[in-house]
Amino acid sequence: MYDLNPSPYQKYATHVVPDLSYSYDSLTPFISKDALEFHHQISHQSYVTNINHLIKFMDLENISREEPLETMIIKSSKIERLKPFFSNTSHHWNHILFWQCMKPNGGGSIPSELEARLNSDFGSVDQFKYAFFQTAITHHGSGWVWLSIKNNKLVITKTNNASNPLIDDMRPILGCDLWEHAFFLDYRNKKKDYVKAFLNNLINWEFIASQLN
Repeated sequence: MYDLNPSPYQKYATHVVPDLSYSYDSLTPFISKDALEFHHQISHQSYVTNINHLIKFMDLENISREEPLETMIIKSSKIERLKPFFSNTSHHWNHILFWQCMKPNGGGSIPSELEARLNSDFGSVDQFKYAFFQTAITHHGSGWVWLSIKNNKLVITKTNNASNPLIDDMRPILGCDLWEHAFFLDYRNKKKDYVKAFLNNLINWEFIASQLN
C-alpha cells in the first residue's frame, strides 16, 4: 500500500515487536524507564501476541497472512466480524510509528524541508504545534493524534481507540499515543503536560522529515 521505512512495517510470517532504537532510560525525564518498558514490553507485546493468535485460528476471509500490515489493517477495517483483528493490527502499526517518532534529546530544530511544509500548510511551526496540541488535549477517551499526508498536504487528525488514518486514505508520518498507558505512570491525569513534553522534548523531527517523500 505504502512504501514505509524501516523494515518493521513490512510483512511478517510471525509478527514481532521491533526493538527500540534507544534505551528504556534514554527518554527521561519526559518518559520514565518504567513507563517505557511497560508500554513497549507489555502493552505493545499484547497486541502482537493477539495478532499471531488470530492469524493462526481466525478465518480472515480474503486477507492473506503474508500481506503487508497496512493491507491487513485496511481490509479488516471494512469487515465487522474482523474488528478484533483490525484493532490489534492497527495498534501494532501505530506503535511501530510511535517509537520512531521519538528520540533522546528530541525536539529542537526541524529539517528545512519539513519546516517549509509546516509553514506552508499551517502558517508556521508554532501554529502547527498549537493545532496538534489542541487536537490532542480535546480528544476524549483513548486514541491517537496524527500528522498525515493527504493529497500532498499535511493534515492533523485524531482517531478513537486503535484506528489510524490509513483507512481514510492518508499516510501518517507522526503519531502521538493518547491512551492512558502512554502517560499515566509519569503524568497521572495531566495529559496536557505529556503532550507538551512530546511536542517540545521528544519528537524525532529527522524521522518525520524522512517520511515526507
